[in-house]
Amino acid sequence: MYREIDDFVFVSHEDAVPISSPSDEPEYLGDINNYVDGIADELWPVNKKIHDNPELGYEEFIAHETLTKFMKNRSGWKVTPSAYGLATAWVAVFDSGKKGPVVSFNVEMDALDGIGHACGHNLIATASVAGGLATAEMMKLHRLSGKVVIFGTPAEEGGGGKIKLLEAGAYRDHKVDISLISHPGITNDTALMRTAAYTAFKVEYVGREAHAAASPWLGINALDALITAYNALSVLRQQTMPGDVIQGNITDGGVRPNVIHAYTAGNFVVRANTQARRDKLKMKVDSCFEAGATATGATLTMTPVQSYADHVPNHVLGGSYRRYFNALFPPHLIPDNGDVDEIEGRTMASTDQGDISYAMPSLSSGFSIIPGPGGNGPHNPEFAKAAGTREAFERCLRVGKALAGTAVDVLTKEGLLAEVKKEWRREMKVE
Repeated sequence: MYREIDDFVFVSHEDAVPISSPSDEPEYLGDINNYVDGIADELWPVNKKIHDNPELGYEEFIAHETLTKFMKNRSGWKVTPSAYGLATAWVAVFDSGKKGPVVSFNVEMDALDGIGHACGHNLIATASVAGGLATAEMMKLHRLSGKVVIFGTPAEEGGGGKIKLLEAGAYRDHKVDISLISHPGITNDTALMRTAAYTAFKVEYVGREAHAAASPWLGINALDALITAYNALSVLRQQTMPGDVIQGNITDGGVRPNVIHAYTAGNFVVRANTQARRDKLKMKVDSCFEAGATATGATLTMTPVQSYADHVPNHVLGGSYRRYFNALFPPHLIPDNGDVDEIEGRTMASTDQGDISYAMPSLSSGFSIIPGPGGNGPHNPEFAKAAGTREAFERCLRVGKALAGTAVDVLTKEGLLAEVKKEWRREMKVE
């Protein structure tokens, strides 16, 4: 089968039958596979509890309690609840006691307002916990050196929990070398997910009231200012680049028709492929809002809300993940060509894992689950239902196994961590 992506034609791996031999199988695959399968029935109620009790960012109290209680019952793990001044953040550490690489897994827990776990964070949590536990088990079984750290990271959906943990020194305190995570969707499985940089901000215009029929000339129309800016954004879109995204909604549009509107407000988001491009686009967007103020005489206030960096995947880590994942006989193989994999893994969604990728080598793999009858992906109620199925759970365990394999490669393969960090410095343009 052939597919066309961005004017390139690629041969699909979907129907390929892997040719394997004992020497082709990753060394630790059998032990990882058996271990995760052995704890699946213990992980299922944890996954289900999180899914069936959706909580908003920084309010993930049920998820926090469920996960920390589960981890405290695992032999050899030191668990810190409510870590780094965040009520629902937590840290779990397994230390071999022997100096070596420090591999980490990020757990997400928050849901979306009104539509539950429509981004599948219950699956992200389960995959990361499974991956972390399996890595620790391999360390015990094979007497490996190093340390595993699992971070419970709150409020990915716009709250920037990972950024707060970064700023608080969580990753630095544990001397983390790499960060691993995953994300479900309905697109192809991928090792190299690259996300968009984004910035969210609030816009407010203040004008002056007047009777809209008797003496409108005495007023300053804040709604006209916002509508002028909104229309300017629509005009700007004709001159934006592929990958540029401008989004917004009006939250306050005035009080009543017969009053010149003295206050209006809205929430807006700018996204682009990279932080540098996002910042350039944001300058043009700012000009549109300034134009609204100039045209009407209203006073403009713009308040930053949250910004995420684009996620830069580490190709070296991606190679290890791809090798393990494809050996687990998934429904669709990840292409062996990293460039093709990255093209398929491109998304205009954003995540605070992007900021992690600028601080250390990161891998955020993407995996498909079976959608509902409407075929809807993340941020749709149908996807929330799909994320709660046993089939989706089984697929996230496969991901957890591949993440564990990636971590074990870093722990065991001489020179691999140095190669990972060299690749990261090249991507970050750091000497």
